[in-house]
Parts: sequence; C-alpha cells; structure tokens
Amino acid sequence: MSMIARLAAPEPGWIARADIVVVGSGIAGLTTALKARRAGTVLLVTKTELDAGSTRWAQGGIAAALGPGDSPADHLTDTLVAGAGLCDEEAVRVLVTEGPDLVRELVELGTRFDRDNAGDLALTREGGHLRRRIAHRGDATGAEIERALIAAVKATEGIEIIEHALVIDLLKTVDGRACGVTLHVIGAGRRDGVGAALGRAVVLATGGLGQVFASTTNPPVATGDGVALALRAGADVTDMEFVQFHPTVLWLGPGAAGQQPLISEALRGEGAVLIDVLGRRFMVGQHPLAELAPRYVVAQAIVRQLRETGADHVLLDARGVPDLAERFPTITASCRANGIDPVTTPIPVVPGAHHASGGVRTDLFGRTNVPGLYACGEVACTGVHGANRLASNSLLEGLVFAARIADELARSLPPAGEPAIDKRDAGLLPSSALVGVQAAMTAGAGVLRNADSLAAAAESLARIGAQADIGEVVEPCVEAWEATNLHTVANALVAGALLRVETRGCHWREDYPETSPAWRGHLVTSLVDGGLPETVFEAAPVVVLTP
Repeated sequence: MSMIARLAAPEPGWIARADIVVVGSGIAGLTTALKARRAGTVLLVTKTELDAGSTRWAQGGIAAALGPGDSPADHLTDTLVAGAGLCDEEAVRVLVTEGPDLVRELVELGTRFDRDNAGDLALTREGGHLRRRIAHRGDATGAEIERALIAAVKATEGIEIIEHALVIDLLKTVDGRACGVTLHVIGAGRRDGVGAALGRAVVLATGGLGQVFASTTNPPVATGDGVALALRAGADVTDMEFVQFHPTVLWLGPGAAGQQPLISEALRGEGAVLIDVLGRRFMVGQHPLAELAPRYVVAQAIVRQLRETGADHVLLDARGVPDLAERFPTITASCRANGIDPVTTPIPVVPGAHHASGGVRTDLFGRTNVPGLYACGEVACTGVHGANRLASNSLLEGLVFAARIADELARSLPPAGEPAIDKRDAGLLPSSALVGVQAAMTAGAGVLRNADSLAAAAESLARIGAQADIGEVVEPCVEAWEATNLHTVANALVAGALLRVETRGCHWREDYPETSPAWRGHLVTSLVDGGLPETVFEAAPVVVLTP
C-alpha cells in the first residue's frame, strides 16, 4: 500500500475566531451552525458558495416515518436490512426516532415539501423502503431544504460565513485538542490566501468523496477533504470500502467523466421499470422488490445485464409515470438537454459513484477520537448506513446528527486553546495527479472489484504518492490540495477493499461473491508514523431485526 502524501499548510496570513468552527454548508453544516448558535458564536466556512454543497443535488427526498401506518420501528427494520448486517442498531434507532420531529422542524423553518390534495405531505417510495416515507419537493428536494436553511442561517446573529474556503489541515493544541483549521480562501477581500479559523470546537460537514472516481453524481467540490484532514489529524475512519454506486445515472456516452446527471430512485418509486436494450424487463425475479430493491442489488443486476448483453447501458422506462414532466421537472429537463424525452423514450442509464457509507468514525453525538473534533453528514460514519445506505436516509442522517452535535456543544463546549506549531514535513502532490488517481480507482475499485484489480489500483496509487517524496516543489493551490486529499482517501478505500474478502452490500468482490459471517465487522483505518495507512478489523455486534 502506498504512502499517503503529507499535507501541512504554510503559516496563516490571517486569523478568524469563533466559539465553534463548522466546515461545510450542506444540510449537516447548515443545521449544525443554526442549532449550535445557542452554545456560542459560529464561523461557517464553505468551499464554494453557500448554496453549492452536495445537498443541493439531492433529488429524491428525505426519509422519515411521517405517514399513516408507518412507524420508526418499520423504518429501522428497512434500514437494517439494507445495511447488510453492518448497521449500528442504536445509531439507526436514534435516526428513525428523532428524525420525524426534525423534518417537521424543517417545515416550520419554511421548507416547502409537496402536498397532496388534502394538504398532507405527499410521500413517495424509494428502493428498500416498504412504505411511502419520502418527503420531497418535486425532484429538487435538497435545493429546497438548503434554501430554507440558508435563509435561517443568514437571519441568525452570531454566525459569520466565509465562502470559497478550502479546508486544509486541523489545528490542535499542545495536548492534542482540535482548536481550528487552516483554510485557503480565494477572492474574499481581506481574508484571501491561507488563513486560520480558530474555535473551541471544530465540526466537519464537508460532504463526500465521489470525485475519487472518474464518473460520479457528486459535484466537483466532493474531493474527500474532510476525511483526508481527519486522517492526517489522527482521527479514525471506518468502512471506506462501502461506496454506493447509484443504479440509474444518465448515460452520456462512452468516456463521459465528471459529474453525471442523476436519475432519481423516486422515478422507480412512481412506477418506472428497468429494461435491457432489447426491451426486456430484468429486475423481476432478482429481488422481491424488483426495481425497488436496495441500490446495491439493482446496481449489481445492471452490471450483470451489461455483461450478458454486451451493451454499455440499460434503459429506465418511465413512460408510464403519471405527470412525469410535472412531478420530475429537473430530470425531464436534464434528459431533454441531452437529447432524450423521457415522456416518450426510455432513458439510457448506468451505475455511477454516488455516496460514501464510510467516513470519519463518530459516536452517537458526532464525537471523533480527536478531542474537540466532530463530524456529521456524508463525511462521517455514524453507523446508520452499514454496508449500504438506504435511499433518502442521508439527508436525515445529516439533520439528526447535526442536531445531536449542537446539543452536545450546548452541554459541554470544549475549553479554548491556541494551536501548537505544526512540525510535520509538508508533502503535496501536483494537481496533475488527480487524473491518475481517478483512472486507477475507476479501473480497479469501482462497482466490480477483485484482488488483481485492487492490487493494480494500489500499485498505481503508490507510484502517484511517490511524487510527494522526490523533492519536486509543488506550488500550493486548491487543485494540488484536492489531488492530495483524493489520493489520501483512495488509499484508505483500496486498503479496506483489499482486506474485505467477501461481497457485502455495495462492496462487490467478484473473486469472493458470497457474504461471509467472518467479515461481519468494520475496518478501521488510521495513519501511522511515516504516513502509511493501517487498517484493522473490528467485529460488529449482532444486529437483531426487532423494534
């Protein structure tokens, strides 16, 4: 396994202070900032504009037991089943019991979910859910939630916002407590270039790492910054091998790369079906829920279908969905912009990298093993997703655990402290390394993995990592820091995928196609001296599917 490039920022040229530093402006970061205000002043830093986080791209909705006949116990069972034996049952119980009231709070805050003719929430179904429990706003739910939260944050005194700020490294006191972060800010007037945001607690809500693959539904900002920072700071990360590939991403032709348009699972919840290029429906008989099976089941079925037919895509037939253009305007517009009218023509789709179920390891209050450092949202691994995230649980996870972090900070905000001098040797990869990382990961650690492909990916990453040790002077810039971060998370992901010699959830080893009881546990990765990743196995407690 390759050495991970070290990253140490230059001396900060400016300093900002608050009681709490929140990094990220999706549902997790915005909720933390809003609710943590009662614990002290908040500095909210975000990588681009305030409204450009991954939450903005969430189409389907937010899951919660809000409808008649539904219950948190039913939601818990569906989540545990989708998680393939690796969910933390207590974390899931927290999610499903505290979630409904917090979704109602979103409504009170001004979030406009769709309603039925009686004025009640219009709930839909997605894969793995046995009941209708997805609250939505057309097919742009994340953007609507983000709009309401941003308005509330801007209206709250004591929250300062710094945009266009890439987080680089964690700052710690001499006794190892988190006390701030270094940032690289572009075009923010007096706060330009590398600076420091200091606080009594740091909350990571930086989102995902989808850009580690060449093709993803994630926006360009999803470069694993929070996970990489946490690793370098001594925090544990866990279950990195479990990256969910969304089954239905709009196929834009061979060689398409970057952020790809998502075709929401909610479309299948309203009756769309999957067919092969010959027009044959293929999910019936593969799972009792057919097209609404858990995502990894559908993604793997699509890959098998591609192998059998030799085609490079399958088709999602949504022609029978009532009022398609009105119910799903974003998807309809995206398809039409690419020459496909989903009202009259099946949509070409393939799986694409979508969501990281693993991340920075936290407890039920968002605490990491580094004192004063918290994490929530996709950057964190709270234990609710296990080996495969249940559809629309991610927005709920960000909401619930952000609220828990805020409660914890209100109870016991850590003491103030000044950062110690960072004595590490800097090591930065050139921005050109990004393409190599993405190519290695796409070829070796995608939907289908095996020992040979993963070993090849590890070898490629080792060659790329060596660039940080050959004495080449790399000009610090956002692109170089992002390439270094993605190289870091890629190493952790490959380490876990190589060790886990079974197929479980969204981790599919074609050389070990069965799920093994011996591997019902978590792989925890940390960095040891010299920057090498060390991964150990921890057995998981038995999950009992009872309320």
